[in-house]
Amino acid sequence: MFRVTNTTRGTVVGESVELANTSLKRMVGLLGRRGLDAGGGLWIKPSSGVHTFFMAFKIDVVGLDRDLKVIKLWRCLPPFRLTSVSMKLRSVLELPCGTIAQSQIHIWDQIQIDPASEPIAAPAERS
Repeated sequence: MFRVTNTTRGTVVGESVELANTSLKRMVGLLGRRGLDAGGGLWIKPSSGVHTFFMAFKIDVVGLDRDLKVIKLWRCLPPFRLTSVSMKLRSVLELPCGTIAQSQIHIWDQIQIDPASEPIAAPAERS
């Protein structure tokens, strides 16, 4: 899981974003899900565009270049749609509908993606 922030605006985009970085994970994407929880999402890497064929819900899509700068936005993309394809896109974030507005994402904003913090386990009791 990853934590995604918009460092330009100082906003959190998602706290539990999954990575799809294999052919199988990219192919399956969000298919079969009924929605995304707030703070969730999918980071598809590499990707030059996405589709929402056979999906059951709308998504926001953020297109990123190699430096994680925002170069394209699709708000509340409905099922059975196809984004434009761009050779400049290196990865995309698929997010719950409304996340672009809520986290104030604009073209040329800088995105930061970090591993999500793991909860610290409580020390075992000694006998």
